[in-house]
Amino acid sequence: MRQAEELFEQTLVNVRGQLAGAVAALESSVHDSELNYGEIFLRDNVPVMVYLLLRGRFEIVRHFLDLCLELQSRSYRTRGVFPTSFVEEDDKILADYGQRSIGRITSVDASLWWPVLCWMYVRASGDTSYGTSPKVQRAVQLLLDLVLQPSFYEPPVLFVPDCAFMIDRPMDVWGAPLEVEVLLFGCLKSCCQLMSLVEGGGHGGPLIQQRLELTRTWMRDLRVYLLNHYWVTSKTMQVLRRRPTEQYGDYQSRNEFNVQPEVIPHWLQEWLDDRGGYLIGNMRTGRPDFRFYSLGNALGSLFGLLTGPQQLALFRLVIHNRHHLMAEMPMRICHPPMDQDEWITNTGMDPKNWPWSYHNGGHWPSLLWPMAAAVLMHQRLYPNDDLLLLGQTRTMLEECYWQQLNQLPRQQWAEYFDGPTGTWVGQQARINQTWTIVGFLLLHHLMRKAPQDVKLLDLDDVGPLRLSFQDQKQQKSSPDERKSFLKNY
Repeated sequence: MRQAEELFEQTLVNVRGQLAGAVAALESSVHDSELNYGEIFLRDNVPVMVYLLLRGRFEIVRHFLDLCLELQSRSYRTRGVFPTSFVEEDDKILADYGQRSIGRITSVDASLWWPVLCWMYVRASGDTSYGTSPKVQRAVQLLLDLVLQPSFYEPPVLFVPDCAFMIDRPMDVWGAPLEVEVLLFGCLKSCCQLMSLVEGGGHGGPLIQQRLELTRTWMRDLRVYLLNHYWVTSKTMQVLRRRPTEQYGDYQSRNEFNVQPEVIPHWLQEWLDDRGGYLIGNMRTGRPDFRFYSLGNALGSLFGLLTGPQQLALFRLVIHNRHHLMAEMPMRICHPPMDQDEWITNTGMDPKNWPWSYHNGGHWPSLLWPMAAAVLMHQRLYPNDDLLLLGQTRTMLEECYWQQLNQLPRQQWAEYFDGPTGTWVGQQARINQTWTIVGFLLLHHLMRKAPQDVKLLDLDDVGPLRLSFQDQKQQKSSPDERKSFLKNY
């Protein structure tokens, strides 16, 4: 654990003379000199900022948020977009919006994460003046202008191209991929909380009130849409298989996307079992993506998109398919991987995404902490739910924790792992990867030190937030109480 802490401190870098975030990886060599692992990625810094908040290091988080605010795009085509990454060179900050990335792809998740991190910072630090500041409220409105703008399509989802989020290589995830839609839900929820700070203070005015109501309506519509079209169980699949096709009309159609029974994969029956459920990867006309995406499902539970019973069904599914999802290095980013002709066609023969590798079924240790947080959040909100199931889930997470504790330091905190069981270090994996390191530190904090701190991730909670580090400070500041306690003990 000490090694992880030391490496984490080494990942933090200064921008304008102040710590501003972490680089993507510590590895440095001549071969990597032209790559961008030394930049500050907004996506990679999500767990970094969460961990810093849990440690009470608010000044770093605020500086990071301010730099992202400064770099929010003002150009006509990309107005409101936050950068994928940035770096300071020769006293200038260079931002990447996709123009320098491999394949010239632009990430969408970076922009959707910023309001979530901002709301977490405001709650953890109590700095409501930051949340109500004109620069933050202006940034929220710019982002909402971007994601809520009119389009040719009525459903409340956000359409994105392939490679536009953590899945940053061709994987046939274009359209409305789960992770982006769940992040959009969390983004809208956080924007509502930030706008409510102004409205509650009586300074919002009619425009803020109208935008707040519109955003709440959009968020509700998005949740209904995702639960109707993305959530599947064994029962819903039986209904889907028997739905008629080639239907026309507004209200009589029961198969809106004209999904043919033949596209339902054969592995789904055993995967779902009798009582399991999950959010599928994508819903497109005639082409639903039934792959399981770990991060999208974990965030769906963590952000409150799924109901309590649906969260339990998700946990059952993970336990039932543990040999696929956890294996030797928890946890797999998606299942099942594409292979043979499907891999050739849909990935463009991308050598990084060969079957069971990278984003095509690879194992990413950084994905375990969101799943663990989802379980802890459920236990916090529904303490009397299925105790046997939750006990089994906690046991599985404990075993996964020990797997990572034994493996990651020995494997130099590799970025991802290859193979059907995730035994081998990824073929092109970077060592000392920041979100592998901080992901384990978060897992350790939530499972070993302070499980109650998961309330930081509750986007619905608006009450006073007391994290474990605050209690530690209070103990340090009152030695007489501590002596009294030890004497009585």
